[in-house]
Amino acid sequence: MTPAPVNLLDLDEDGLGRYFEAFGERRFRATQIIKWVHQQGVIDFHAMSNLSKALRERLLAEAEIRPPVIESEQLSADGTRKWLMRVDSGNCVETVFIPEGERGTLCVSSQVGCPLDCRFCATARQGFNRNLGVAEIIGQVWLAARRLGQTPKQGRHITNVVMMGMGEPLLNFDNVVPAMRLMMDDNAYNLGRKRVTLSTAGVVPGIDRLARECPVSLAISLHATNDELRDELVPINRSYPLAELLDACRRYAASNPHGEITFEYIMLKGVNDTISEARALIRLLQGLPAKVNLIPFNPFAGAGFERSTDVAIDAFRERLSRAGLVTITRKTRGDDIAAACGQLVGEVQARARRHRRVADAAHHAA
Repeated sequence: MTPAPVNLLDLDEDGLGRYFEAFGERRFRATQIIKWVHQQGVIDFHAMSNLSKALRERLLAEAEIRPPVIESEQLSADGTRKWLMRVDSGNCVETVFIPEGERGTLCVSSQVGCPLDCRFCATARQGFNRNLGVAEIIGQVWLAARRLGQTPKQGRHITNVVMMGMGEPLLNFDNVVPAMRLMMDDNAYNLGRKRVTLSTAGVVPGIDRLARECPVSLAISLHATNDELRDELVPINRSYPLAELLDACRRYAASNPHGEITFEYIMLKGVNDTISEARALIRLLQGLPAKVNLIPFNPFAGAGFERSTDVAIDAFRERLSRAGLVTITRKTRGDDIAAACGQLVGEVQARARRHRRVADAAHHAA
């Protein structure tokens, strides 16, 4: 039986180096492949002119470069783009590009669905199927770059990547990290550590492991200032309560002093948007190199929440700013195509039940 071809998108530079060494080639072939594939967008081995004919023939026989497939593309009135990308016969994920001036942010998915069941997020309503592989994660970046016409000569459209699409990236650590390393690779997408952000709902063992193995910009989906409310809004808080989460953030900041930690706070009318909650948030973040993103809630069918009023959001932001916290209100982008924060749903044909507590799944991030 002929073995399945190796998808070279699954390999970062170190993995490609080992792949080539295994059959007697030099490790520099890894750099050549990365430049062809990720910089130039070339996936035809015949076109890789600096590879020997014998190597090209071997790659044609044994390897492939196979990204996900774009099923549909939607363009918002504000310029936001959303792609539905098929990753297998039964499942799709969504990827969103948000242009703003000279900045272009790509929101990348890490799982098909999400196991965390956050109450304010549409992704949670569709259940969870599986983790994405490296090729399916970096393939979203590859496809977006191609659709946007990004080449070394034409300049960079994607200036920032956020692991904040569908899924909890720290529950897919072993695939997310090699993909992020490719994003930061000088020979691939050449994004600095500050331009690659991982957003987590608070998987504490994963935060500590990330600090050791791949320190990038960190964002925490906080959304509440006390355990009682956060247990309700973000159920993983029952496994890793606020005190443990904030201690992990302090450790991350101490070991990787390369920037602020962003705390994301969704604004829910009558739930977490009072001035007393603002004061509690100030106390909670005291001593941390923190930046706060206030996110107006983006409604979806059956959500059970309303967006805070502009007056309440402005008052909340003003109180944080007066206390010295850098605070911005995130603009709602792409909501006319359901591409705004919390609205990504993809397409999960076979929903998976949660057979065990989130804490059991989180154990694999340790």
